[in-house]
This record gives sequence, structure tokens and C-alpha cells, in this order.
Amino acid sequence: MAKKIEAFIREEKLQEVKQALYDIGIVGMNVVEVRGHGRGGGIALSGRGGTYRVDLLPRMQINIVLSDHNVEKAIEAIRRAANTGHTGDGIIFVYPVEDVIRIRTNERGREALMYEGDIDSRAAKQSEPSSASE
Repeated sequence: MAKKIEAFIREEKLQEVKQALYDIGIVGMNVVEVRGHGRGGGIALSGRGGTYRVDLLPRMQINIVLSDHNVEKAIEAIRRAANTGHTGDGIIFVYPVEDVIRIRTNERGREALMYEGDIDSRAAKQSEPSSASE
């Protein structure tokens, strides 16, 4: 049915990731400013007062709910756009979604996930038979 992608990325990569998602037709998402750390445990900074550890680094959390068949395309777009090759590039989680209900229209499931111009509507237009005259 659907999956939720929860991606934690560097702040400075947000625009690149958003653009990569828009380019493949992902038009709906939520973005939240968060702080945290992964395996690295933060960073050590040195200044006049000595060295201190910053263990909660600023990150952006991107949440997307999409059809199962679009998950790998979205993961690859995020991974490519967020990658710097350095520790702290981020992490992506994928969760199952049991149901989706659009409040305004009471649409459920796949219909509730679709937007005009999104990845699914683009795919539908590409698979329509052309009406070329001979």
C-alpha cells in the first residue's frame, strides 16, 4: 500500500534534496528542524576557552508518505542529493503505512496519496496510449 520515508540530512543539503525529490515527482513532504547525533556522537570544537563537545548537531528531518512502488526512486534521490562522502551525511528510515485518509475529501489509500503532477500521475500520463493520427 504505502510507506513512510523519514530522512535525517545535513541542513545545508535540504534544498538539493527537495529539488531531487521534485525532479522525480515527489511533491508532498514535511520538513522539521531537529538536533541529534548518530554513531559519531557529535563533534569536538576548540576555542580560546579550550575544547568542548557538541553532541546534538542541527539536522533536517524530511517525512514523505508514498506508494510502495516509488520508495526506491525516492531513496535514491535523497541519497544522491544528501551525500557529501563525510561522516554525518544522515540516515533514511522506511516504515509501513497501514492507511492514508485525506481529510477534505475522505479519499483513502492510493487516491489519498496522489497529487496533480506527482510521480504517480506523471507515470500514468506516460503510459497512456498516444493519440497520434496517421
